[in-house]
Amino acid sequence: MSYVKAESVLPQELLEELQKYVQGKTIYIPKDKSDYQKWGTHSGSRRRLDQRNRIIKEKFKSGINIDQISEEYFLSAETIKNIVYQRN
Repeated sequence: MSYVKAESVLPQELLEELQKYVQGKTIYIPKDKSDYQKWGTHSGSRRRLDQRNRIIKEKFKSGINIDQISEEYFLSAETIKNIVYQRN
């Protein structure tokens, strides 16, 4: 997270209004909710997990049992069940 001096980005009137509530402190201004990205979107982790889960579902549908898949992917049997039985 980078810091920006308020006086370099805010109009003087707004800066003065904010100073009524907080002075000399660091405040966090969150992004608008429409600007949020889902976890892992930027790094590619989400795509890799989705691909892994598709493969796990295919293996289960082809007859490989949950314990075998669990051992192959180093995941608990409960996690594999959650993946193969999820609705989407």
